[in-house]
Amino acid sequence: MFSSVLIANRGEIACRIARTAKRLGLRTIAVYSEADAQALHVRVCDEAYLIGPPPAAQSYLVMDKIIAVAKASGADCIHPGYGFLSENAGFAQACADAGIVFVGPPPDAIRAMGLKDRAKALMEKAGVPVVPGFHGDMQEPKFLQRKAYEIGYPVLIKAVAGGGGKGMRKVERHADFDAALEAAQREAQNAFGDARVLIEKYVSAPRHIEVQVFADGHGNAIHLNERDCSLQRRHQKVIEEAPAPGMSADLRARMGQAAVAAALAVGYQGAGTVEFIADSAGGLKDDGFWFMEMNTRLQVEHPVTEAVTGLDLVEWQFRIAAGETLPLKQDQVRLDGYAVEARLYAEDPERGFLPSTGKLVALRFPKADGLRVDTGVEAGDTVTPFYDPMIAKIIAHGATRNDALDALANALEATVVAGPRSNAGFLAALARADAFRQGDFDTGFIDAHLGELGATRQGLDRAAAARGAEMLLAQERARLASAGSASPWDADDAFQLSGARTLSLPLIAEGESVTAQVSYGHGVPVVSIDGTPAASDAVAIAAEDAVYVLRAGRQTKVTLRDLALDEAGDAGGGGLVRAPMHGKVLAVLVEKGTAVTRGQRVAIIEAMKMEHTLTAPVDGTVAEVAVEQGAQVPEGAKVLLIEAASAPSP
Repeated sequence: MFSSVLIANRGEIACRIARTAKRLGLRTIAVYSEADAQALHVRVCDEAYLIGPPPAAQSYLVMDKIIAVAKASGADCIHPGYGFLSENAGFAQACADAGIVFVGPPPDAIRAMGLKDRAKALMEKAGVPVVPGFHGDMQEPKFLQRKAYEIGYPVLIKAVAGGGGKGMRKVERHADFDAALEAAQREAQNAFGDARVLIEKYVSAPRHIEVQVFADGHGNAIHLNERDCSLQRRHQKVIEEAPAPGMSADLRARMGQAAVAAALAVGYQGAGTVEFIADSAGGLKDDGFWFMEMNTRLQVEHPVTEAVTGLDLVEWQFRIAAGETLPLKQDQVRLDGYAVEARLYAEDPERGFLPSTGKLVALRFPKADGLRVDTGVEAGDTVTPFYDPMIAKIIAHGATRNDALDALANALEATVVAGPRSNAGFLAALARADAFRQGDFDTGFIDAHLGELGATRQGLDRAAAARGAEMLLAQERARLASAGSASPWDADDAFQLSGARTLSLPLIAEGESVTAQVSYGHGVPVVSIDGTPAASDAVAIAAEDAVYVLRAGRQTKVTLRDLALDEAGDAGGGGLVRAPMHGKVLAVLVEKGTAVTRGQRVAIIEAMKMEHTLTAPVDGTVAEVAVEQGAQVPEGAKVLLIEAASAPSP
């Protein structure tokens, strides 16, 4: 076994790797960017080294810097986690050339599976079923358009070097192909440095089922059963579970054998995941699954496999990289109960799941038997715009699938995240959704049920805002009391010369100007907004500049309104286009003086390597362009101002 490991990653996966490494007695070495100087993974490791500025391209993706730290620190091996350099064959080769063990597969295996088109050709040769499509070298747009037509719509455009849903577009109609191709290629180039794509037939009722495989350097390979990752949004996984609902023992064996054949075909070593698309129409079928791709690394969702097998997959990775044989044979692999994992993100489901950045004013997780939380942040840390906005993975294990889902939903509802918005309420609703519980779902389930899951605009929660007003009022009273100041807030009696004593409290709640009514009678003051009393079922958390109220999975930010300032938003600014989140301006598509129509694309902003298109809110003329291409803009920053067109004279 090794004596030390450099963890070439950040966040929750770096913390998770460090946990196993420490248990095995390894000295743990972290690397960090300037944005992560105070990050949790830096604090939990034995040593930590700065490797560059916040952008990953200048820090976590710079191979030479990481190799240099490994040499300087005397690391025996490098564990890449997932993402960043984990599937980079050049990095695996650089480790070998430097005499440092790469905890992962050989460079040739990464190359073989790293490009989807080559991988599919290899799988066909190995007898593994493959989705029909075009996987060739020709990338001329008209040629690809013709191939899509021949395959038959709907089709999927997928980045050859892609992953995580980036560089992927579903196309329903021939007329939409060119625009979808352009967007997929641009996103693929930006995320992977490779704009090439392939075209696949889109399966109408697809389930995403993947098989965890392990292989050692002695010719042995096994699988550790399957995971169902069908609950996705924009091709990114949201909830994963093991085993897959509706999976028969025979189908599990067939998929497992195909996955092992895929690993053996490329001389694989270490942990890998073979991903299949399955046609769920009429139930899973023995002949209804096809190879999609192989991820040559540990997966985000590996904890559900650990829960049902009782294994530590990171320990297996270390042991295999150290030259040991597989710890178990195929017939020794357990499948105990059910496990389900939810990815808790700093994002706003009501605004198209836009990333949400900022300081974590509060972060608390419940504790229970069978519950596991993997996180890379603590209260007081900051979610930055530079990396994936994952807060934590919450994993629940139970005797039955419903037990596991109940435990997950309960945990999500008890989780407290304040500051950045989170998808906790959305995830809880998803875990409780009847159709999902009954196994009636595919990869389109979330998009088809957004309203039911609370992922559409719901308007201001006035009861939550009133609860925030209560806390603001209590804070002000406490401040004045400690200062020995007299104030109208001090009087608790109901005395007033005419009628009940009532005061108005001007607020900003979720950017909306509202007024709380504070009525003084016998006892404590009663606070309401537009007749709605303060919620009794909310959690209110005070910060320096605001009160954050959490209720039914939603966050309502409440502050006192300074009447001397225009805090109420954009009065008269119906043509104002603001940045919906902190990000980089990829393109400004209009100029000052350009006539635009409502819904027209006017700019593109990128956050966490995902593109978000901004559109004109009104018909009119561009009066101001406030940003330049390439600029970093904070959430709420002015991008454009459109002067609305005058209504026609009667």
